[in-house]
Amino acid sequence: MTDDPETPERRDRLIDIMLDEKSISHNSPEVQHERKVAIFDLLEENTFMLANGTPGPFRLHLEIVENRLAFHVAQDDGAHAMTFLLSLSPFRKIIKDYFLVCESYYAAIKSEPPSRIEALDMGRRGLHNEGTQLLQQRLQGKISVDFDTARRLFTLICALHWKG
Repeated sequence: MTDDPETPERRDRLIDIMLDEKSISHNSPEVQHERKVAIFDLLEENTFMLANGTPGPFRLHLEIVENRLAFHVAQDDGAHAMTFLLSLSPFRKIIKDYFLVCESYYAAIKSEPPSRIEALDMGRRGLHNEGTQLLQQRLQGKISVDFDTARRLFTLICALHWKG
């Protein structure tokens, strides 16, 4: 996005993300930091459109309700645009595997040779891409996001589950 006053503001994007405080556990400062970074990265650059044609930009409120991630989407002025519930069950194995690989990766950084670190990093990125593609599929017909936005949303979903 540019600062040129002649350029209209992009409407197919998120301008705010809020997490329901009751849905997330407050464990460590590191976990809180990871969530903040995930939100910051997502807001920096994203493409987010509703399939029903409601114009943006949008505000997103995420809430976990009975093992579902609720996407409460509002327009810039706060007007309700849609609510969509996404089952988290299909993500369980990917998230679990992702955390295991991340744990191994961070441990390897301390003492393993570069070849081991690179292999773990490739596995980590592969699982992240798998989660991203699954998220795009699960949002299809409701919310349209590009790959990078889905990737950042998957990072946020992981950050919501990270116990630290």
